[in-house]
Amino acid sequence: MESIADIRKDYMLQTLLEQDMAPDPYQQFGRWWADALKSDISEVNAMTLATASLQGIPDARIVLLKEYTEKGFVFFTNYESDKGVQLKENPNACLVFFWKELERQVRITGSVEKISAEDSDAYFYSRPVESRVGAWASPQSTVIAGRHIIEENVIKLKQEFEGKPVTRPPHWGGYIVMPHAIEFWQGRPSRLHDRFQYKIQDGGGWSLNRLAP
Repeated sequence: MESIADIRKDYMLQTLLEQDMAPDPYQQFGRWWADALKSDISEVNAMTLATASLQGIPDARIVLLKEYTEKGFVFFTNYESDKGVQLKENPNACLVFFWKELERQVRITGSVEKISAEDSDAYFYSRPVESRVGAWASPQSTVIAGRHIIEENVIKLKQEFEGKPVTRPPHWGGYIVMPHAIEFWQGRPSRLHDRFQYKIQDGGGWSLNRLAP
């Protein structure tokens, strides 16, 4: 069996130089997002969401990006889940995209707030009915006796909503991560990667610096 320590990959595909960088991180993300969409990447919008409790205990999981603008990056979840509780206690987070097919990583750090109820409604009603029912059926992150609890909840809720629209639960909706730093990482040979970090400035605008790999 191969030793875990011997598992490695040399990144060879591309470079990332100063002249390649857009004036602001949203333009740069748009360029890389377009490249990712054209590539053979499964669930291109999957990203790691890292949060921390008020005591500073970190936690992380995969969520899905559902929108990005020059204000920030949006995802949806149960407000009463572990991540929802952590974001209420400590409204800061980090997002990480790793597109291994492109040998690229994007790391986004910023403050977090809920989006408007109207925007959460708009996305919720665009979801398949089964997913809408699921948002009601799962008391996310809580201990349950078995899968039958969820399955029974789904049956009950389908009966309750029969002939009626499945409305958005008050405990479910969107968050937006508003960046103060965004890093773009391009894999290079011998672990000498290209890294550039944009940081928001007090007077507005962004600084851009190369970071050592």
